[in-house]
Amino acid sequence: MTASLPNRLHHTAYVAKDLEATRHFYEDILGFPLVATWCEQEDLFGKERTYCHCFFGMKDGSALAFFSFAHADDQAEFGPDLPSSPFRHIALNVDAAAQAELERRITDAGIEPPGTYVLEHGYCRSVYVVDPDGMIVEFTCDAAGSDQINAARLKDAHAELKRWLAGDHRPNNDVRHLLEPAQ
Repeated sequence: MTASLPNRLHHTAYVAKDLEATRHFYEDILGFPLVATWCEQEDLFGKERTYCHCFFGMKDGSALAFFSFAHADDQAEFGPDLPSSPFRHIALNVDAAAQAELERRITDAGIEPPGTYVLEHGYCRSVYVVDPDGMIVEFTCDAAGSDQINAARLKDAHAELKRWLAGDHRPNNDVRHLLEPAQ
């Protein structure tokens, strides 16, 4: 049986100590453009979390992603000094058919929550699974219209990061309920 393989790396994620220092390093020094800043608030791991998620683009369309939390207790719980965190993971881009096949394989293997879960981000649908070594692998399928969503987020990436850093932690994800995957 041939498995549907991911198309490419979507992003790899880490937690940043200081998002502005991270932005300066990756964008100003290394030249990776800030392509999206998502400010989110959702129930994760038994508690409502408020966080900022910045993406720095690479030539092939993949990205490096960095999280920062509005509340010090969340930052301490998931921070960059920890050896393992659900916010430190690898995400692979898949189409809807590959994502469905991977979900079936995960279910057929008997993997159940908390070893697997799904998040509907709006701009993408993500299926997460924990590997035998505790690393989280995300299979992400971009939403229909993701080119327009990404273009809009690119336009306001710097302004949204500046707003977040100034202490305004309101969510900016106005596409959370767009659940139709790209074909």
